[in-house]
Amino acid sequence: MPLELVEDLALSYRLRTAKGHVKGLVILLHGVGGNERSMIPLSTQLPVDLHVALVRSPIAIGPSAYCAFPVSFTANGPTIDTKAAEESRQSLSVFITQLQARLGIAPDQTIIAGFSQGGIMSASLALTKPEQVCGFAIISGRILPDIAPLISQSSGLKNLSVLIQHGIHDGTLPVAWADKSSKWLKSLDISFIDKRYQAQHEITPQMASDFTDWVSATLK
Repeated sequence: MPLELVEDLALSYRLRTAKGHVKGLVILLHGVGGNERSMIPLSTQLPVDLHVALVRSPIAIGPSAYCAFPVSFTANGPTIDTKAAEESRQSLSVFITQLQARLGIAPDQTIIAGFSQGGIMSASLALTKPEQVCGFAIISGRILPDIAPLISQSSGLKNLSVLIQHGIHDGTLPVAWADKSSKWLKSLDISFIDKRYQAQHEITPQMASDFTDWVSATLK
């Protein structure tokens, strides 16, 4: 049965409702040019006792195509619309609070994760608002340098569970971005798991399996 699009919160989403005793909430964010349905294959791997929210990014860039912020890929690396990225981060923060209230889920039961730009937004939210989630995953993404002044100074930052996954053959966001994320998290004294794969800019079955294991361990 298709998941209904819900549009009465800060962001539109589809919810796979948990079965049985609810252990938590996983919020999944898609990449540029995708939509919330892009994350359905990953969502189906997750335990049935978790709510899974598939979130649509707020900016339409084509038919059934959305982004959190416009980006151009140049010889010097990605160039982004920083104003749009910040507005999307704030909208995401509001949305999480709204969804947690609706579902009766606490921040320490909530994970945010995403692919490519979805991973970027997951990191931006968690590193600036660690009180809203217990962990985040960056799948084939990066951490925006632009959020440096906004990173939380609270002790809660070090309690986050973090997963980095990246394909070593990624031609869209080269694996060097994962190296930068790793270095930055170490400088913040945040513990994390860093996994590399024989993969391109994609989520392989092994990546999905490892992600599921990490989610289960974090929301045990």
